[in-house]
Amino acid sequence: MKMENMFTPFKIGSCEIPNRFAVTAMVTNMCDEQGYATEQYIRYHEAKAKGGYGLIITEDYAVSEHAGGYRRVARIYDESMIDGHKRMVDAVHQYGTKIFCQIYHAGHQSNSGVNGGVPIVNASPIACAWNREMPRELTVEEIHQIVKDFGVTARNAKRAGFDGVEIHAGNGYLIAGFLSFFQNKRTDRYGGCFQNRVRILQEIYQEIRSQVGDSYPIQVRFSAEEHTVDGRTMAESRMLAKLLEEWGVDAINCSNGVYGSYNLAQVSTSYMPHAWTAGNAAEIKKLVKIPVMAVNSIDDPLMAESLVRDGFCDFVGMSRCSLADPEMPNKAREGRFDEIRPCVRCVQGCTGFVIKQVPIRCCVNPEMGNEYRYTFADQPEPKKVLVIGGGPGGMEAAIAAARRGHEVTLWEKEMKLGGELLAAMFPPGKGEFATFVASLIRELEIWKVRVELGKEATAEAVRAFQADKVILATGGLPNMPRIPGIDRKNAVPAREVLLGHTQVEGRILVAGGGEVGVETAMYLADGERGRITIIEMFDAVAAKTDATRVVAMKKFLHDHEVEIMTNTKVLEIGETCMIVEQEGVRKTLPYDAVVVSMGYHPNSRLAAELEDLGEKLTVIGDAKECTNAMEAASMGFEAGYHA
Repeated sequence: MKMENMFTPFKIGSCEIPNRFAVTAMVTNMCDEQGYATEQYIRYHEAKAKGGYGLIITEDYAVSEHAGGYRRVARIYDESMIDGHKRMVDAVHQYGTKIFCQIYHAGHQSNSGVNGGVPIVNASPIACAWNREMPRELTVEEIHQIVKDFGVTARNAKRAGFDGVEIHAGNGYLIAGFLSFFQNKRTDRYGGCFQNRVRILQEIYQEIRSQVGDSYPIQVRFSAEEHTVDGRTMAESRMLAKLLEEWGVDAINCSNGVYGSYNLAQVSTSYMPHAWTAGNAAEIKKLVKIPVMAVNSIDDPLMAESLVRDGFCDFVGMSRCSLADPEMPNKAREGRFDEIRPCVRCVQGCTGFVIKQVPIRCCVNPEMGNEYRYTFADQPEPKKVLVIGGGPGGMEAAIAAARRGHEVTLWEKEMKLGGELLAAMFPPGKGEFATFVASLIRELEIWKVRVELGKEATAEAVRAFQADKVILATGGLPNMPRIPGIDRKNAVPAREVLLGHTQVEGRILVAGGGEVGVETAMYLADGERGRITIIEMFDAVAAKTDATRVVAMKKFLHDHEVEIMTNTKVLEIGETCMIVEQEGVRKTLPYDAVVVSMGYHPNSRLAAELEDLGEKLTVIGDAKECTNAMEAASMGFEAGYHA
């Protein structure tokens, strides 16, 4: 397939966008707590412009001091804030990329703790499913002030050099709260009939237009379907789209959903189909003449090309892809598709870190958010670097060190690279990890890292290699607790099952309900291997996993009739039965196979034997402390960069 459409320019109002690749808004938590632009925030956006994206839509800029949903969202409501954000705009413009400022009021999707202790407000007193704080209903006078706040923020955005503004009227924030019955229970001029519910959006648009002029681009993002009872559906979204065009809005960003663990539409995980809401954008595009943008799990440039080519949309929002690989458009233009780092839709570093109120990260791209630190500006003295371990941490270390000009060799004891990711890609919804591993292997080739497979590292071999720097990434080993009977032949580690080394069937007990245990149960259930039961000693399964993914995982388990026993401790594994204790009651569970998934411990033997190397040795990832692939990759990249 040729890329004949994505690289054609297209206008939003008076602004010509150089191509159809758009970065839609994502909260980054990279500004300071007053909303001023930081160097981290500026370089993060610059990387996407340098990578070839035609349009960047920033995260939601709060329209007043108490309008934000997070402590470190951007703000430009005061003139003193303009200069810093202008620096970001200027950095983006030097690559020909256009940048729009998204402006919003968080409404009930906030809490007083992030807004200076001031109680939150909303169309009606309905608490957000995630934030749980009950908002106060806005008065009419307060609504009028918020309308003015939007106008001032838009005016300041124009002064900062932004090419346009996007009014955020979707995803459950304040304006969205007025637009549908899901949040709006008012009986005054801002509630009730459709015309009343859209009144605040019309007033905001008119106020912004009066502040920025007739030719300045204004687009609106709204949720075409909210996927909740009483939420908006396409029936009203068709009406809203036509109305926006009549008012003079220049483009529509067709989003979906509201925030909540059970609303899987808002944050699409790997359990959702790709481009699954593109049909909504296509339907709206048939109704209006202004540009329409499609979003939601569109992470392949050829997929984006097909959507534009086939008339689904005019622009394609590819936000989380831009976290995984800010250079995706340039690579696609040059036909280097196998070099694109894929978004695996794990949500642990993006959505997961937003909720933690800290700067976002990316599992597959440790440079993201660290562009201001990993500049590759200086050229250190070349060294002979040895990396031991071919998992994500080891591969990232080797790539970073090679990019810095070092001579890098990587030893991997298995005959395949990938480490624990090789097993992680087998459960349902995890297949995209194969693309991640493949992209890392391709980068090792590009940077001419010498890879030796089947190479068992010993202390003697490492010393004989005489490296200037040794990075140890030997990973972790499965925990096999001192439970009587755990050494039986029919009690096998989850990794062995996922890799197909051991096949189990019949009555299967999965001992351990962390993320790996749950995913292994899903893998077995998907293959219809028998009757599967998860045994978890704590009160919830996959407790450390992002809530939106957990909901999807639990639904899968329910649909496939997997039994879950929480607050249950394994006491003994007999020849045909497992003895457990659930809340003080002993039970005997018959089984045909036991799958052990009770966590990992560091594979630290070699590290201990090489302690005498001193500063020449750096231990990373699970070899140091068992965490996850994102942490291992980050530690590896940092170790390689500073080798």
